[in-house]
Amino acid sequence: MEIFSLNQYPIGLSSNIKLNSINKRIYFGHKQVSDSFQSQSLINLCNEDIIRKQIAQNPEIKNILSSNNMPVRLNMEELKSLMTGHSVDTQNTAAAIVANLPMALKQQVNIKNLKDAALLHDFGKVLIPTEILNKNGSLTPEEHKIMDLHTELGYQLLKNTNVNDEVLNLVRYHHNIFEENSSIPKTYVPDINLQVLNLADKYAALTEKRVYKEAYSPQKALTIIYGDVKRGNIHPFLFNALVKAVNNNNISANVNKY
Repeated sequence: MEIFSLNQYPIGLSSNIKLNSINKRIYFGHKQVSDSFQSQSLINLCNEDIIRKQIAQNPEIKNILSSNNMPVRLNMEELKSLMTGHSVDTQNTAAAIVANLPMALKQQVNIKNLKDAALLHDFGKVLIPTEILNKNGSLTPEEHKIMDLHTELGYQLLKNTNVNDEVLNLVRYHHNIFEENSSIPKTYVPDINLQVLNLADKYAALTEKRVYKEAYSPQKALTIIYGDVKRGNIHPFLFNALVKAVNNNNISANVNKY
């Protein structure tokens, strides 16, 4: 594996890289998004009564669970741990990436929607069996299939709440924007907000300790992610911003108050 070096990586923009010429799933469109206001704190959605109400009102959730032989079983402790741990790390990492973007790209980010989606992106894991979430070892193909359901389950659990459509799409598609058989409809463009969320989620996961691995150092995490840059799955401008954030110690583990 090629070892990534902060000192050797050319920080900044290159005249050889054009915004819309990298890859159809990592180019930056010009759609401006408006900010949004939510009166209810998103953390309040992490409530068993609210979640059970959403399940009762949305038959698609039970259809997904039954077709995959999954019980309707809520892992509230797991959800609370995610919402106060990994999701906050992802939120802080996303904010740090945006802070280090060139101004022209920063203006295309809806920071409120991005931060809301970062906090909610793993919400669907409340319905993923704990034995799969916390398995100490590699997942089987069937277990991977079940784990991957958390994005759609999160979308279905949140779609009848006060969460806006842009945040819902970020939650729904944050993992599969680079898959050849992606479920993203052709009418939905994976914009810069989705790409930042995907990158922040990946960096946060790599640098956190999990039951199946130790926390990777920032350098090792960047080395792994740099492989995705070279494969055309992450835009170099976003990677530049992440490298700057790491280099300048901009990524904080402090919990953001909502």
